[in-house]
Amino acid sequence: MTSILSAFTVEAVLLFLLLGSLVGVIAGLFGVGGGLVIVPALVWGLPLIGVDGNYNMHLAVGTSLATIVITSISSIRAHHKRGGVIWPEFWRLTPGILLGAWLGGVVAGMLDGLVLQRIFGIFAISVGLRMLFSVQSTGMIRQVGVVVKSLVSLVIGLISAIVGIGGGSMTVPFLNATGVEMKRAVATSSACGLPIALSGGASFMLTGWGIETLPPGSTGFIYWPVALVIILTSALFAPLGAHLAHRLPGAVLKRIFAIFLLGIGTKLLVG
Repeated sequence: MTSILSAFTVEAVLLFLLLGSLVGVIAGLFGVGGGLVIVPALVWGLPLIGVDGNYNMHLAVGTSLATIVITSISSIRAHHKRGGVIWPEFWRLTPGILLGAWLGGVVAGMLDGLVLQRIFGIFAISVGLRMLFSVQSTGMIRQVGVVVKSLVSLVIGLISAIVGIGGGSMTVPFLNATGVEMKRAVATSSACGLPIALSGGASFMLTGWGIETLPPGSTGFIYWPVALVIILTSALFAPLGAHLAHRLPGAVLKRIFAIFLLGIGTKLLVG
């Protein structure tokens, strides 16, 4: 317990309170998972509190997945109350997501931190480009069989776990392309974020188990002091982001965030 509490310096608490607040606002404002913000912020923030080593990228991804467990539960409850989640679709996608997310943690554990960082950079750039040009895909795929859905969900789980996100940037376009209304696609995608975070987070815990150079307070590649601070503050500030989303010009904000992602992705890609 003492070793965990030692991680809570004044600087660490202030830094990650700010990060959690930012994650909550962005999640509510743009409807994206916090992983796209949490991961790069931790990559740059962990060294500022004395956590510096070869596994910082792994810690950033694993910790991001741990926070998504809680935030996705909150999101699921909100969408379920409005009848937005298509539960049969969720259960069809879940087996592939669970397997893919577990494999994602295993694959990430075998990768060098710099390689993992560049993979995240490429992904952030791809999401930024999609948001910037507002690619729509409604109804492009008429019928999708069980086998195809299983393979797609496995890939979604795999990539999401490797980069530490809830998968919405892939699940929503896929569901939308199969004819699911956008609002229901977002709601169902939010539910799919839970198995991604649970399976991927557990895989990151076991993959990093026993590594002695990890900081006190971590379980494998999940750094609990930071995860707890982010969870608390992001939950408090998500309503503010949702409120702002109804007051500010959405198209302009989305393009600003897209440019933000392109900058982050480029920075991580080039190291």
